[in-house]
Amino acid sequence: MRNGEKQRRLSKETYNRALHALARMRRTGSSLTAAAREEHIDPRTVRKHLRADLRGRGKATKADRRHRDMLIPTPIGNAPVTVRGSRQASQLGKYMSAVGKYLRTGDVEGLAQFKNQSIGGQALITEPNALSVLAEAGALTLEEIYAHPESSS
Repeated sequence: MRNGEKQRRLSKETYNRALHALARMRRTGSSLTAAAREEHIDPRTVRKHLRADLRGRGKATKADRRHRDMLIPTPIGNAPVTVRGSRQASQLGKYMSAVGKYLRTGDVEGLAQFKNQSIGGQALITEPNALSVLAEAGALTLEEIYAHPESSS
């Protein structure tokens, strides 16, 4: 790996950790310091990357319009897509939670609210049989929703 590629990869990893810290602040009401500690990143680094999304002494804004590279289920498995904004990212998280619940319990109720919706230009799969086939083939990953730097452009 060339030095420039390594730097870009590390920069994306750091940016993703900063986004995780911001999401934790919004979700739990944690302080910047506490959220950064939980995500193993220095609060100064979070400020450097996400200054516009912090108010005052490190309070998170309610939402943002930042782009995130996230993984979304497609008919051929998870694929990276660019999601615009924290609200879409949160919606994708809720969808992935509903998919996980269906795969664990067979409960399809949670999937119904996502029928005919798309995120990042990708239609959400709500057909239970299609999700089961993807999961059985090992093509569906639910543990991580942020795209790894090497899987995005």
